[in-house]
Amino acid sequence: MEGKVALVTGAARGQGRAHAIRLAQEGADILAFDCPANGGVPYPVATAADLEITVKEVEALGRRIIAHEGDVREQAPLDSLVAEGVRAFGGLDVAVANAGIWTVHPFADIPENEFLDVLNVNIMGPWRTLKAVTPAMKARGGGSVIITSSGNGVEGSPHYVHYVASKHGVLGLAKSAALEFGQFGIRVNSLLPGPTDTPALDWQGGYDLCAGKGPGNGVKEDLQGAKYWAVLRDVGLLPPQAMSEAVLWLASDESRWTTGLEMLVEGGHMLMPGLNMTKMALDNQ
Repeated sequence: MEGKVALVTGAARGQGRAHAIRLAQEGADILAFDCPANGGVPYPVATAADLEITVKEVEALGRRIIAHEGDVREQAPLDSLVAEGVRAFGGLDVAVANAGIWTVHPFADIPENEFLDVLNVNIMGPWRTLKAVTPAMKARGGGSVIITSSGNGVEGSPHYVHYVASKHGVLGLAKSAALEFGQFGIRVNSLLPGPTDTPALDWQGGYDLCAGKGPGNGVKEDLQGAKYWAVLRDVGLLPPQAMSEAVLWLASDESRWTTGLEMLVEGGHMLMPGLNMTKMALDNQ
């Protein structure tokens, strides 16, 4: 990543911060974008102080960073950061469209405005990010865009259908963009994380999702319950850094022949039907 410039949305904490740091460790300069002022979700949102921590950690690695507070539901702030980054750093090579939100409700209880808000952030946010970064990447002769979907992008799940729909939808966005921008040397791939240990899971709805509803469920029960979401031994909630290693590969020239990929990093969660069938067969012997 030496000499490259990377934009990361949702960079104030969690996976976004981990991505910014990992890319900087390999030599990239960073454009960090997040929306510390935004509410509308049941868990504590990122703060300006969180974004400043990302800035300091990247700078401690000897890399340059420009951080903007902004909302992926608006085009202008993204365009502004890209323009400033191109002026300051000379171009743009990588974009990680990581910003996302979720809430939990039974199917019929999801407020319409909340459903639309999740779609606006999780699908239209990456669409706006692509619109912001692709002109600069064309000028650079190519680039790599990584869009964060989810394991829920390829499976159904109850109680957050709006989130699941958004993560399915963004895969179509990514594949269509990969087709359209391939002629310009721009690759577009999707990252599909499994349950990851970030602040977005650190609330009662997240605990109940992983551990099952019960009085007193908390972080301990959350971590224990997550162990049943994967087939690999001793895998519970995944560290954000596990996703960052995938992002690094997709951002680098090591993956230069790869576009339109849906990369699962989920501890083998999608193999669970086979595991259940194996257990049933053994139980019936």
